[in-house]
Amino acid sequence: MSRAHPSLASLAFLVGTWRGRGNGRYPTIEPFEYVEEAVFTPGPGKPFIAYRQRTRRAGAGEPLHSESGYIRPGGTDGTELVIAQPTGIVEVHTGEIDGDQVHFRSTEVRTSSTAVDVSRVERYIRVVGDTMRYRLWMAAVGQPLQVHLEAELTRV
Repeated sequence: MSRAHPSLASLAFLVGTWRGRGNGRYPTIEPFEYVEEAVFTPGPGKPFIAYRQRTRRAGAGEPLHSESGYIRPGGTDGTELVIAQPTGIVEVHTGEIDGDQVHFRSTEVRTSSTAVDVSRVERYIRVVGDTMRYRLWMAAVGQPLQVHLEAELTRV
């Protein structure tokens, strides 16, 4: 993080390339397992961390999902996250940082005319050493907010 903007110090625990496995579930789909790579890269001298993520179905290897965005400082112990997905979904979040964990809550979720209806998303990330665990909650297609994804990744 030596080239990172000083305002990113409280988010340094996220920086790196992470790989691992996760599982997904939702009332409207069959449960599934996936492998994931997530990369968090600070903008050189700029107050943001670029984020990109890709998943593949475990075993079969077929692409499942990808997203990219930016994490920015957002005041005392706060942060912001913006994400775009190729499925036509855009998320804007505010978050609270507590040590090596962050909890993001959507303030806006927008969808294109052909995207699945998603109304709310929450993301919780916790890092212990070189292990990242996260959980993603989603309210979509008429279903209430509930756990959709959980994964454990290792910094490589």
